[in-house]
Amino acid sequence: MKTIRTVGTASTIDIRRAHERFHTKTGWLDSYHSFSFADHYDPLNTHHGLLLVSNDDVIKAGTGFRTHPHRDMEIVTWVLDGEVEHKDSVGNKGIIYPGLAQRMSAGTGIWHSEMNPRQAADLHLVQMWVLPDTERVTPGYEQLDITNELNRGGLVPIASGRGHNAAISIRQKSAVLWGGRLKPNETVTVPDAKFVHLYVAKGGATLEGAGALETGDAVRLTAAGARRLTADATAGAEVLIWEMN
Repeated sequence: MKTIRTVGTASTIDIRRAHERFHTKTGWLDSYHSFSFADHYDPLNTHHGLLLVSNDDVIKAGTGFRTHPHRDMEIVTWVLDGEVEHKDSVGNKGIIYPGLAQRMSAGTGIWHSEMNPRQAADLHLVQMWVLPDTERVTPGYEQLDITNELNRGGLVPIASGRGHNAAISIRQKSAVLWGGRLKPNETVTVPDAKFVHLYVAKGGATLEGAGALETGDAVRLTAAGARRLTADATAGAEVLIWEMN
């Protein structure tokens, strides 16, 4: 972990390297946690802004998370490789694949399963949880293919509480999840917000004021202003950026 502070302000850039994350490994799951999760607890690492969970999971073929409950949480799943089969207690079913954004609002309570339906290939995904702005709402589910938007380049809204046209909606007006499949040397601007969480899911990138980032690295920005992010010259980058006010 490396924290960069701007003298005379509350601005910080907190760099968290891939190897510093909590790690859970079982026979079917290899998971890295950006924040305290399950048996891993650090009172100084429970969230950033509204983001409570950011788990990078590899799930073995034919296995997965069997039926389990959630309540009062906005849960966004982003698949990097493979497919995840979703089923829940209010009748929603879906196969989620790379480029298909998925959101589940747990609300008053929902049970669901997340399984890898493939028998010969692992599933790789990032799942993120943010607090809702209203509790005890009716559970909900939404999915949307945004591949065409991603292919145009730049940052694309994946999940938004502010009504972005290309995004699935979340019940949190103060949060937007941006994603980008950046081509080599492509440059984008990280949003200016009170809290920003940048995660490099694939490839590598260089963030203005923070330096080089590799796969699995994250940066927690607090009132740090808009900053330029440039994808690796060879590998490019797939990034997930939470903007939270």
